[in-house]
Amino acid sequence: MTRHARIALTLVSLAALSAGSLTTAGPAAAETTPTPIQTDGVWGIDYAGGFLSTVENTPSGYQWVVGRQISPDGSTVLEKTSRGYADEYAGGSHLQRVPCEAGARGCVPMRSFGNTWVGYFMEDGAGKQVAQIHLTENSMSGTDEPVVTGGRFVDATGRYYVYNAASTGKQYVDDVDHYRWTDVRRTRSVTAASVWGSRLWTPGSGNGAVTAYDLEAKKTVQTVATGAPCTVKELQVVGRWIYWNCGPTGAAGVYDRTAKKAVKVPSGPALVGDGYLVRHDRTAGKLMLTDYHTGTAAPARAVADLPAGTTADQRRLSWTVDKFGGDIAYVDQDKAIRIVPSGVPSQPLAKIESDVAGDAVDPTGRNGVDYWDSFWQLNKPANWTFTVKDAQGRVERTIKGSGASIDLSWDLETGAGTYPYNGRKTWTLTANAVEGSGTYTTGGTIGYNGGRQGHHDQGYYSYGELVTLNSSGTLTLHYTEGKGAFNWKRSASGWPAGTVAVPFGDMGKDRCAEMLMRMPNGELRRYAGKCGASYTPSSSHTSLGTGWKAYNVLTAPGDLTGDGRVDLLARKASTGDIFLFANDGAGKLKAGVKIRTAWTGYTKIVGAGDFTGDGIGDVLARDRAGTLWRYDGTGTGLLKNRVKLAAAWGGSYNAIVGVGDITGDGKNDLVARDTAGNLYRNNGDGKGSFGARVKIASGWQGYKGVF
Repeated sequence: MTRHARIALTLVSLAALSAGSLTTAGPAAAETTPTPIQTDGVWGIDYAGGFLSTVENTPSGYQWVVGRQISPDGSTVLEKTSRGYADEYAGGSHLQRVPCEAGARGCVPMRSFGNTWVGYFMEDGAGKQVAQIHLTENSMSGTDEPVVTGGRFVDATGRYYVYNAASTGKQYVDDVDHYRWTDVRRTRSVTAASVWGSRLWTPGSGNGAVTAYDLEAKKTVQTVATGAPCTVKELQVVGRWIYWNCGPTGAAGVYDRTAKKAVKVPSGPALVGDGYLVRHDRTAGKLMLTDYHTGTAAPARAVADLPAGTTADQRRLSWTVDKFGGDIAYVDQDKAIRIVPSGVPSQPLAKIESDVAGDAVDPTGRNGVDYWDSFWQLNKPANWTFTVKDAQGRVERTIKGSGASIDLSWDLETGAGTYPYNGRKTWTLTANAVEGSGTYTTGGTIGYNGGRQGHHDQGYYSYGELVTLNSSGTLTLHYTEGKGAFNWKRSASGWPAGTVAVPFGDMGKDRCAEMLMRMPNGELRRYAGKCGASYTPSSSHTSLGTGWKAYNVLTAPGDLTGDGRVDLLARKASTGDIFLFANDGAGKLKAGVKIRTAWTGYTKIVGAGDFTGDGIGDVLARDRAGTLWRYDGTGTGLLKNRVKLAAAWGGSYNAIVGVGDITGDGKNDLVARDTAGNLYRNNGDGKGSFGARVKIASGWQGYKGVF
């Protein structure tokens, strides 16, 4: 469990603790309505990444923290949800309140993180407080934060946040360990502070100096001279912009980190957006916007009427600014929430910070990574697409979303709800700005294990393995790194002479390929898959019956029946008839069904797996004249008519194996041994044919069996 354990909450049950009924309150319902948003009062407001957070009365009669996803143009509520119960609990605990214009009850000072997370302080009946971050309707983080009094959030961006505590005189810097433990917690003296991504900005040494401390690298990475004539008292960092002031009535300015230029702006309590700031002119009773995105502060212009009231600083109590390329929200005198577009062009889309999962996954959970969870915080809302492709570039999964953050959890399944084949995957994430300009693209590779096995795959990574038996009774699995040769091996001994191996597929649900072994007495055994190790005769196995000496060919062609499971083909020695023994998926083979007659003229019959790229297993057969034929599977348990591949082919070969993919291109290959003990590879083209042979080893004449 991570340090910031995500705690599941049942919101209806929490309401019941206070209300005494399970039917009086519940999560807010979704809505699609235009703004302004009508309410019967607002007791705290914040806005970030297009997510509007408020404390409101609900039809149940109780107050909740309500979250609304607002359209990029500020005109429409796209979704309505909740971020916690805001009324007093049965034990006396409640959300921290501060004086505000909403009335004697007070407002909840909240902080929205830009990714639909909302932070506030929970206060017990004795006045002690703990910072909490509500991630969804039913989960939160921050349960191990220190107990304080007089807590107040200073800043939050994405996963990172800063708050002060009056009782300790300390400032606490931390992050939400959303998917992984990051250990960035810091406790420091109270100063001005702002966090943008993983960088904590605080005053440096001397007037106007500010420094950026990388919370992940744990070192100072930048120092900036802002030109402030004081030790900075307040900081707000939004992308390229560093806002500073020398106190509520002191000088104020913005430093442009891109242009390396200082811009003077009006003093007074302000909130910074992308290229602008808003302040409340209480004398005029208006919200005033100063646009400085060009590098020069334009004359302030009124964007809303907001009377002076009695509260000197109403930021996030009655009005707020979306710093993620967004707009202004305020509570009007008619108690309606109104959204005002800033009219200021935002910066191009960019990533602020990210937490990207590792490059190895396994849906069985064997390596502890049975999901691929990643997080990106962007500087403004975007429409994004996440795509996973296999080695051939075929799309296996697409996930889409929108917002200023990308909270991605891939369940390791395809779009059809199945597990893809093992192997290396490539992933791409592309995000396009909803407003303004910019595209953000990133990607990488993932090693995928624990899914469907490739043909002849005994090694847990979709590459084919070659199996040999020598005269000493040693069964060896020869593994590849996907570069066309065999690089290492695993062996086990004790096998009697006359044993025949058939590398197979998964016959159960553990997604490890089984090995079939025909014993000298004709018994066919299913050895439980080991996903990478060889087998001894005493390894865990199940008998699949006796009498299998009647067949002089046993081979696995891949899936012939269209159910996604590897099947068994056998040729009866007395007649040459071909029988299909379908895999029942529960550890057994179904009864044999004759699908071809009198294949006596073929000297080699090879299960090639999917050789044509249609997802169905195929069979290769060489006749006495040396002609090589291909029989394509139909997906219904039958074979199509044969197609000629080559003439006078493989006359010197005493073993031909449809080995699966050993070159790493996702296409099944062939391996053959000649009478001199040389081993050759023919690269499959994925379309039913193959290239010229390449010698990959010698000295293999000592193996009695090559499978």
